[in-house]
Amino acid sequence: MANLAPGTVIGRYALFDALASGGMATVHVGRLMGPVGFARTVAIKRLHPQFSRDPEFVAMFLDEARMCARIRHPNVVPTVDVVADDGELFLVMEYIQGESLSHLVKGLQARGERMPWRVALAIVAGALHGLHAAHESKDERGVALGLVHRDVSPQNILVGTDGMARVLDFGIAKAAGRTQTTREGAVKGKLGYMAPEQMAAEGVTRQADLYAAGVVLWELVAGRRLFDGDTETVVLAKVLTAPVDPPSKYAPDIPKELDDVVMKGIQRKVSARYANAREFALALEKLGPAALGEVAEWHGPDVADGDVDGRRAVAERAPAAALADRDGHLDGGARPARPLRG
Repeated sequence: MANLAPGTVIGRYALFDALASGGMATVHVGRLMGPVGFARTVAIKRLHPQFSRDPEFVAMFLDEARMCARIRHPNVVPTVDVVADDGELFLVMEYIQGESLSHLVKGLQARGERMPWRVALAIVAGALHGLHAAHESKDERGVALGLVHRDVSPQNILVGTDGMARVLDFGIAKAAGRTQTTREGAVKGKLGYMAPEQMAAEGVTRQADLYAAGVVLWELVAGRRLFDGDTETVVLAKVLTAPVDPPSKYAPDIPKELDDVVMKGIQRKVSARYANAREFALALEKLGPAALGEVAEWHGPDVADGDVDGRRAVAERAPAAALADRDGHLDGGARPARPLRG
C-alpha cells in the first residue's frame, strides 16, 4: 500500500492525510469508526513500507507500542492500539490538538523573537514529568522496565492548545530486558541533544534524557542552538568538548537561579546532573513557570497550523458507519480521493 487514498480503512480506523513524517514512520490523522455512530479522531503512525519488510524494524515498532502502552501520564501522548494490515503496521495514538515544540520555535525564529522564559519553564517541566513517568514504568509483574527515551528533542515534545506539554515518539527507546534491541553500535537520535555518554555508546540511562531536556531548555531560554555545526563531526566535537555559556549571556532578563538550574541539567559528568527527571522538574517549578492557561494563551489559535486543522476537520466529517467486512471497507466502498502525500 504505497499510496493510500484518504478514507482508506485499516482495522477499525479510517486513515486520512499525513501530519508529519520521520525516519521510521509517517503520522496521519485518522478516525476510529465505532458501532452505533461512535467516532473519535486519532493520530496513526504508519511504518514506512520499506521498513515493514525488515523484521528488526518491525520488532522495534512493536516494542514502542508495548512500552508506551504502559505509560499513563498527562504529559505523555497515549498509545491506543496497534493494527497489522496488508503487510504494514500502524500505531494508533491519541490525537492532541497542538504543535510540536520545534514548529513553535521555528515560528519564533521567523519573527525574531524568544520564547518567554516562564513559558519555556512550563513546557520543559511538563516534559520532564512525562519522562519521569516513563522512567518509572513497570511491567505487569511490577518490575521496572528501565525505559529511556533516547531522543528527547523539540521534535518529540508536543505543546497542546491546552497549554500542556507532552512527550511522544519512543521509537528508538531502549528498555533493559526487552526482547528486541536497536542495532548494536548504532548511534541514534539528534546529535545536538545527545548526551556525551550516549555518543560514546556507553550504557545509556535515564540521565541521557535529563541532559537532552536541559539542552532543549537552554535553547528555548537563549533563543538559539546550543551545539550547532555544518557537519556531524563538528557538532560531535562541540557536544564533547566545547565550553558552554549560561543562557543569560543571550537572555539577560532571566533570573540567575535559572542559569544555575539549566547548567546543572547539562553537565557532561552524569553524576553532576539531577538525580531524576522529577527532581529537575521541581527545580524549575520553584522558579515560577507559567500556568497552563498562560501557556495556552501564548500558544494561541493563530500559532496553530491551519492545514493541520483542516485535515482534522476532514477526518471528523468521515461517516461513522459500521465496517462492512473484515477486509476493512466502509459500507458503499472507498471514496475516490487524491493519494496521501509522502
